[in-house]
Amino acid sequence: MLELVGRHLGRHQRADLARRVEIGKVPVKDNQRAERKRELTKVSSSRMAGAMTRASEDQYQLSLRCLYDEASSLRRAIRTITKRLAAPCGGHKGKVHGYRDQDERFGKQRRLQVLTARLAIIEQKIAAGRPSIVVGGRRMAKARHNLKDAQLTEQQWRERWDAARLFLTADGESGAPFGNYTICVDPNDGSVTIVLPEPLRYLANMPRGRHKLACTVTFTHRRQEWLDRVTTNRAVRYDITYLPQNGRWYLDASWSGDKAVLPSPEEIRAFGERLVGVDLNADHVAAYVLDPHGNPVGEPVTIPLDLTGPASQRDGQLREAISRLLDLAREHQCAGIAVENLGFTDARSTGRETMGRGRRGKSFRRTVAGIPTARFRERLRGMAFHAGMVVIAVDPAYTSIWGERYWKAPLQQQNSKTTVTRHHGAAVAIGRRGLGYRVRRRPGVTPAHQRMSAGRATGQAVFVPRPRGTASPPRTASAPERGGKTRLCRGDQLALFPDPEDRSWGQPANRVCIVSASTGQQR
Repeated sequence: MLELVGRHLGRHQRADLARRVEIGKVPVKDNQRAERKRELTKVSSSRMAGAMTRASEDQYQLSLRCLYDEASSLRRAIRTITKRLAAPCGGHKGKVHGYRDQDERFGKQRRLQVLTARLAIIEQKIAAGRPSIVVGGRRMAKARHNLKDAQLTEQQWRERWDAARLFLTADGESGAPFGNYTICVDPNDGSVTIVLPEPLRYLANMPRGRHKLACTVTFTHRRQEWLDRVTTNRAVRYDITYLPQNGRWYLDASWSGDKAVLPSPEEIRAFGERLVGVDLNADHVAAYVLDPHGNPVGEPVTIPLDLTGPASQRDGQLREAISRLLDLAREHQCAGIAVENLGFTDARSTGRETMGRGRRGKSFRRTVAGIPTARFRERLRGMAFHAGMVVIAVDPAYTSIWGERYWKAPLQQQNSKTTVTRHHGAAVAIGRRGLGYRVRRRPGVTPAHQRMSAGRATGQAVFVPRPRGTASPPRTASAPERGGKTRLCRGDQLALFPDPEDRSWGQPANRVCIVSASTGQQR
């Protein structure tokens, strides 16, 4: 029954998506959603038609954003290559170095022509407002012509392709029984009932065109939150998916998070709250706890990060690292986590021009591309929101350099039994910048073995005898200054709050996956 309904709705949703692409880039009032919904209601239901038109609009807007991002990346690469082509071979023009020899220069000229042609195609698609969308995934579509490389048979590919093109989604509605009328899950016995589309209602086994599934589901992850919503008839969205490799059907429940007012960086410092500074690297995460005054507390923390295997496995490893960070923050009663606002956008688009060539350059570019900066930040933002913590993204300029120069040696003196790396120093620099302090450490603060040392911090305020008649106060090395790269400005801090309902991927940003199979095995 689920396969029959999913294929029926999937066929009509793909037709609606094709019609939305034909309409093109128009204002919201001109996208003909009301007309399309009325036509889809005849072959499904009002709620199903609303979910299909909403999914089509989300997919269309997401594809347009991808085109804009690709065009921006191509322009950066073209700009960089053009500057280097203007410089002589083996020389430089200003601060721009030319290519090594004529062979490399000729190859870059051809590369520039290829990128220019690609940019022209992307700009035409943007102007026409017709992005290329493959329902089921472009990667799966290409795998049909390379079954041997994909290690799939034709039958296996067909099963996965058909499963990816099913559409079994129902948006929640407040006031409806248990938060969703189309797909309803009874919290008392775990039974699942769905409303059948109009052409299939003769197959219903319950009144009013409803069909009750033979299996029951039991939610364990965030079960209490789910119960709080369904028992008060608050909106809950359900998605039913099928994994042919497992031979199982899964039910996902998701809802929008409640709006919350989280503290700002200034309030964290004013209230005397601690903060965790985090430095993300290719194979590990370095963290350090800082007190409200910006001083490191305790020992450095290193969390291994082995991002290998398929995408689902890598995402699980990333979530495990974030969970350990949140446990560290709870243990030290921290109000939030400070990370770098880093995306390597320029490095990924112009990596071959600015990050070296040859074996060493290729290895370095591969390492940079393997750091999941954006995904780590988004995962951390959602998980920290549910933990009641704030995520502060700070300016990444010079954090590693200054962390090693000003913090590595003092931290190593305080932690003789633990190896302190430059990444731990960078974590301290990031945390201090998140609290609003300067990164660089004042000289002489704090000397090793403070009780046994008679030295005074050279950067502290001391009384200096002055000639009579001078009324100026004593000066300090850390007197506030305007401007300068070493002092944090307000624009260098960005508090990341998850959007209560960011549907850029067709799902709420705070999506809580509560999955159950028909046999009760949890996914």
